[in-house]
Amino acid sequence: MPQDIYDKIMMVAKRRGFIYPSFEIYGGIAGFYDYGPLGSQLKNNVENLWRRFYLLKDNCIEIATPTITLYEVLKASGHVEEFTDLTVDCGRCKRSYKVEDIIEKDLSVEQAIKEKKITCPTCGSALQDAHPVNLMFATTIGVGEGRKAFLRPETAQGIFTNFHLLYQYNRKKLPFGVVQIGKGYRNEISPRQGTLRQREFSMAEAEIFFDPKDKTHPYFDTIKDKELYLFDNEKEWKMSVADAVKKKIINNQALAYYIYLTQDFLLSAGVDPKKFRFRKHAADELAHYATECWDAELYSERFGWVECVGIADRSAYDLNAHIVSSSVDMYALRQFEEPREVTIKKVVPKMNILGPRFSGKAGKIKEQLELMETTTAKKITMTIDGESIDIPKDCYDIVEVKEKQIGEKFVPHVIEPSYGIDRILYFLLEHNYVEGKKKEEEYTILKLNPWVAPIKVGVFPLIGDDKLIRIAKEIDNDLRTTGIATFYDESGTIGRRYARMDEIGTPFCITVDHDSLTDNMVTIRDRDTTKQERKKIEDIPSYMRGKISF
Repeated sequence: MPQDIYDKIMMVAKRRGFIYPSFEIYGGIAGFYDYGPLGSQLKNNVENLWRRFYLLKDNCIEIATPTITLYEVLKASGHVEEFTDLTVDCGRCKRSYKVEDIIEKDLSVEQAIKEKKITCPTCGSALQDAHPVNLMFATTIGVGEGRKAFLRPETAQGIFTNFHLLYQYNRKKLPFGVVQIGKGYRNEISPRQGTLRQREFSMAEAEIFFDPKDKTHPYFDTIKDKELYLFDNEKEWKMSVADAVKKKIINNQALAYYIYLTQDFLLSAGVDPKKFRFRKHAADELAHYATECWDAELYSERFGWVECVGIADRSAYDLNAHIVSSSVDMYALRQFEEPREVTIKKVVPKMNILGPRFSGKAGKIKEQLELMETTTAKKITMTIDGESIDIPKDCYDIVEVKEKQIGEKFVPHVIEPSYGIDRILYFLLEHNYVEGKKKEEEYTILKLNPWVAPIKVGVFPLIGDDKLIRIAKEIDNDLRTTGIATFYDESGTIGRRYARMDEIGTPFCITVDHDSLTDNMVTIRDRDTTKQERKKIEDIPSYMRGKISF
């Protein structure tokens, strides 16, 4: 069976140190891959390019939170109930499958179940009894009973649970964005598609908080005339960002701005614009938290259109859920032009009852009660030190008071661009993989953008002459000292060395020849054009920085 492009890329990726199957000496396991020396650097470069877009261009802030997340957090966010895949089990071959992965393409999941058209792809048995399976990895914090937790399925919840602190950090001004890059975990039923569907993967997520009454974006006018590649599940077209908002194809400026920023990042990283589009989610496929969502999809010769980024309007879903679950004040304040005197209801704790009844927890209960909005419920439930506690009505009073207010509280809305770094990395390999022939021999070039290429410059002495080697090693050291990743090579013909660099995506090569000894110049070769030019050795670091800088 002939190899397709995925097989070829993965073969090169393994041989040249981009991607390795995890635990291979023990037979490997589906859904896990390692990044080798070149893959790790490519991944770092993609993530740092992403940071340039979100931290520098969009002025977001970055945080890092634990990859283990408390049960209560993911219960509140809806992941415990909603983060599931519909699954069927084969009694004959003892394998489990995600229903949508094994049904005919023209059938919906509902049709396949109703018409009993689900068969095992391994043994052909008819499969029934489809059931939801939660995809999170469960764990326990501490010994003994401990506290229930999960490996996080997304980085977003760590941002939401810190909102009240980040809002203070940002001097209580909206809009503002918070980003996080890190690992996510999903216990996929039967992961296929190689590196495109992993059980441990890298995510880059941004949560941008807006006043729901004002979803404009301060930088919108700078990109409003840019064109977007849009797909509404029926047809594809190009449209300006401004027109997409005006015609309500995209509901607000904020969402449209981050859709364009995503496009700008992906094309800058090096995906093929002819194999790129945004697809709008139909109403029946929206996630439980989203009011509108667009996927940035990239085209693979083997896998077809694949989602690599989701840009969602999560409204106030997450913050609302955590406010209710934790009883912590995570509201924002919309200021009035002039202070207003209003009558409000407040919850006033009765410490003479709380103290004896709840002992050491009474102080924390009092703090939460005082932060609460007024309630008409017969009892209040709150979480203290991981324990869910009911607070009876005789433990507090609700009183009316008059006070001057400078504004009104509200729960911010959130726009979330969520990037699958591993998928983007794979598509950079596929979209930039070029095959050809040189002198009747197979020749492979990986045309990676200089911004993300793991090795920026190959440095060679033309032959193994000690004088040439000395100069080449000095150039190599100077480049690395200035922060430019290089690869020094003096083995084989110069053509073979060029070929090795071309195959791993190195955009430039420097060759030191005998003329360098007299004119103090070297030859710089461009990977994509194969054109060569002579440059003074002393100018090489600044010249190369200009070639690879964003």
